[in-house]
Amino acid sequence: MWKIHNGKLIQTADESRMRYKTRISAGLVEQLKQMAELHDTHISYLLENGYSNLLETGGINFNKKNRPKDRIEFRTTCDKELLQCLKDFAHAKDLNLNDCIEASIAHINVNDVKHANWRYRIES
Repeated sequence: MWKIHNGKLIQTADESRMRYKTRISAGLVEQLKQMAELHDTHISYLLENGYSNLLETGGINFNKKNRPKDRIEFRTTCDKELLQCLKDFAHAKDLNLNDCIEASIAHINVNDVKHANWRYRIES
């Protein structure tokens, strides 16, 4: 993101975001890539939207026996507070974080997702 400091634009890192890695289904990653390209956004913004919508509904139906077998390592970024809330949610529901991430994909509302150029915003 960019910040205005003494009348000049300075590029800074958004410190409210953190990097993390997880293991999710390769098929779901491919689905997210296509969705991100179609709606001109990034996978991380899609996932954030799914996380927040999942947390708002508060309910999750997940059968541990039906976990995908094609999980791959996936690295992305997310808002620190939102990710911590999702971790707490997963712990409370006795699920792995990976399971909650995969379940949140069904809760993505593409009309509320940040646009791809959000990372280039200018803040005062």
